[in-house]
Amino acid sequence: MHHFFVEPSQIWGNEVRITGSDVRHIKNVLRMKAGEELSVSNGADQKEYRCGIEKLGEEEILCRIRFIKEADVELPSKVYLFQGLPKGDKMELIVQKAVELGVYEIIPVAARRAVVKLDEKKAKHKRERWQGIAEAAAKQSRRKAVPAVKPVMAMDEAISYASEMDIRLIPYEMAEGMEKTKEMISSLHPGQTIAVFIGPEGGFEESEIEAARNAGICPITMGKRILRTETAGLTILAWIMYQLET
Repeated sequence: MHHFFVEPSQIWGNEVRITGSDVRHIKNVLRMKAGEELSVSNGADQKEYRCGIEKLGEEEILCRIRFIKEADVELPSKVYLFQGLPKGDKMELIVQKAVELGVYEIIPVAARRAVVKLDEKKAKHKRERWQGIAEAAAKQSRRKAVPAVKPVMAMDEAISYASEMDIRLIPYEMAEGMEKTKEMISSLHPGQTIAVFIGPEGGFEESEIEAARNAGICPITMGKRILRTETAGLTILAWIMYQLET
């Protein structure tokens, strides 16, 4: 079943009015007809609204709610991924898979070793692209809300942004002791806010790790092998998902 996101104001009584780019997608791409069923979420609750299409207009699609499914599919903790800007289109893959794994928010970080340098115009365009990928991934994985992709931050800004979060982790190739990593992951529990910092190709500079450590962010190892930036974040997100949902 196809899934879409609407604003709470688009649900009134037992009616749902779908507007914007989804109208063209439903009519011209999916070629859906009156009487067919779809589902919507509004990002404000954990409900999935199963609807039947009643009328396909030029500017909006009118649907009638058939039943409401209470489904708690979101992680019980908010997980923030602070991702060092990678080369090429790797960020698109990272955003897509991070959303599937339940991340709450993605913060691109312009770390010192990041090869990619974005000016304001390029950063805005990239962010819009990444946010679109996040929305598509949220629809595909039947999330009840679309994770936000924040504006690109410098490392010091990212450290400050994470300062009030309960658990803050930064995988680092020079960290030792997988037991410490296991202890940190196994100690996670619902209701916490969790920050994960992932470096770009080449990792974080020592000075960035030191700044993170001084701010209370805990360096951890991810094992004996060096993981690519697009692998590291998804690996630790999978660990967190496993811990929180068991």
